Amino acid sequence: MRESELFRGLSEREYPDLLESGRKKKAEDGSFYFMEGDPASSIFVLLEGRVKLLQVTPEGQQVIFGYASIGDVFGIIAASDDNFYPVSAQAVGDCLALYWDKSTINRLIRELPVISENINRILLKKIQDYQNRIRESSTQRVERRIARTLLRLAQQTGKKVKEGVLIDLPLTRQDLAEMTGTTLFTVSRTLKAWESRGLVLSKREKVIVRYPHGLVTIAEDFQRD
Repeated sequence: MRESELFRGLSEREYPDLLESGRKKKAEDGSFYFMEGDPASSIFVLLEGRVKLLQVTPEGQQVIFGYASIGDVFGIIAASDDNFYPVSAQAVGDCLALYWDKSTINRLIRELPVISENINRILLKKIQDYQNRIRESSTQRVERRIARTLLRLAQQTGKKVKEGVLIDLPLTRQDLAEMTGTTLFTVSRTLKAWESRGLVLSKREKVIVRYPHGLVTIAEDFQRD
């Protein structure tokens, strides 16, 4: 918990107050902590499990923005003047999170100025991440987008296994298509080609990066566009 961005810079005296003012909330696999468009009432820090952050377009297409892992902050928009969550937060496996409602966060910001600095830093980072995703989907070839997404997930959730680096969350080819702004067919074709080259191993809801340097070589071509 001390490694969470929300708690960065807190003193030994301040840390317990922040923890004690939070409340725990469980979510079963597939259920939601909040839905897109719900009033932005609380900020969450994940204690157990994974949380998928997603939107649904007017046409009903799901767009995955990313995953929150243990220690990550989600629902951070509740600390701003915005009244509604811009994404939904869905549990991947059974989850447990610590949360603070809007009035508690406002009190903590007044009493602990470092919390305000941390929240601003987190918001800025998320804005930059979304801007990068938009630029990637608008200007870069799909193969490079897929490589970069797999490397990002491997860095966030990677677990060393015999075959390579397992992306430690249920990841279907459809999920990967929604994260990279492409089609299921394109993702399947790309992963099949990479499997034949020994770069990845793709199974049902599972991807193992067998040769990270090979994916890095593909992803680094972004810089030469």
